[in-house]
Amino acid sequence: MRQKYYLKLNFQKAYFKEMLVIGLPVTLQSIFQASYSLVDQLMVGSLGTVSIAGSGLGAKFSSLVTVTISAVAAVASILIAQYHGNKDKAGINQSFFSCFYIAMAVMLLFAIPSIFIPDYVMSLYTTDLKTVQMAANYLRIIAISFMPMTITMLLSSLLRSMEMSRVPMYASILSMGANILFNYIFIFGKFGMPRLSLIGAGIGTLIARSIETFILICMIFGKKFRNELTLHPVAFRNSFYRKISGMVIPILLNEFLWSFGENIYAAIYGRLGTQSLAAVTLTNPIQAMFIGMFTGVSSAAAVMVGKRLGQDDKEAAYDISKYLVKVGLVGSVMIGSILVFLATPYVTLFSIEPEVARLTRYLIYALAIVLFAKITNMILAGGIIRSGGNTHYTLIIDLIGTWVFGVPLALIAGYVWRLPVYLVYFILSQEELIRLILGFHVFRKKKWMKNITKESKL
Repeated sequence: MRQKYYLKLNFQKAYFKEMLVIGLPVTLQSIFQASYSLVDQLMVGSLGTVSIAGSGLGAKFSSLVTVTISAVAAVASILIAQYHGNKDKAGINQSFFSCFYIAMAVMLLFAIPSIFIPDYVMSLYTTDLKTVQMAANYLRIIAISFMPMTITMLLSSLLRSMEMSRVPMYASILSMGANILFNYIFIFGKFGMPRLSLIGAGIGTLIARSIETFILICMIFGKKFRNELTLHPVAFRNSFYRKISGMVIPILLNEFLWSFGENIYAAIYGRLGTQSLAAVTLTNPIQAMFIGMFTGVSSAAAVMVGKRLGQDDKEAAYDISKYLVKVGLVGSVMIGSILVFLATPYVTLFSIEPEVARLTRYLIYALAIVLFAKITNMILAGGIIRSGGNTHYTLIIDLIGTWVFGVPLALIAGYVWRLPVYLVYFILSQEELIRLILGFHVFRKKKWMKNITKESKL
């Protein structure tokens, strides 16, 4: 009995070490990104409530693009992690470029309307003409950055899936520094530059994302990784797309429909008033920071579990999965408790109206209560279950969570009951509990565990 206990303890230590190697750079990257989003909000916040609301709407539509492209990047990660576990370089190369072509096509679908008709896009969120105009000008600039962002996301997925997650972290840190610097210069008109206010924030983001992409390309095609990463563009192959379509299509629909639901929530917040929308916008950076603490665990789960599945070691894959779920559940409860005490100090960072400050504080309290479910879902569904390639499971889970529960609850709370924004947020967030229950049910069935490399031979 004692020997079995020590054996299990040794395995857990090994899992923890592997999780840190893969996940810590991703976690640090997420925290840094949330930090510079906070700095952005502090800068934009000094421009007034309308600018805060406008940046929030522009960022919300941009997140629809980001989440949809990240779905393609997630498919790339699943495929690459399993081919990496199987030591199949040709499979890694084919998987990367197949997903890259899809991601670029998806990106253009969003970039074209964002550049040419941003006013119409932003008018779908709010009826406040000043906010629409502010958001449209911001979105037009941000849309140009969709291309470098897409390239960065695909290259980062490639590196992380091959257990090289430090590289995108370094690129991201340099990009974040550039973002803060150029935002400061263009928002406030420093060093001889014109004062561009919110448009300046968009220009800063465009420059920073371009720098990040350039750094990743230079590092990947440099001498250091030339032997490990053999990237050679491949032709569009219908046979390969047919083999992976059962994984690509559900995850694309999943992320798009989930993000579309999030945009409906933003439209509901926008119609509750500019102050409510501003409060939600100010809550986003701290939410991203606290959830970002566990993105590394989710990314590590996808790689660690996916690699074992690619090696046909399902027992180890399931054992690792249980361990990572426990890490996420316990850790998220702990940081949720800390978040409650940080609400008031966080709000005092911004020069905002008292009502906006009050709404922001209550929104953070609501977030702290549901944080454990958000983080556990990210690890369980977003990392573990997807690693087996059965992405239709997560599609069903998210469809039920968002469209059967979340959106109807939000519409009732916002338009029928006319509740304040923090109660609307808390009520619609009960969708996370539904997702969690469904996710655990799928996890225990073990049908999500699949060796993709056997089923998609090149």
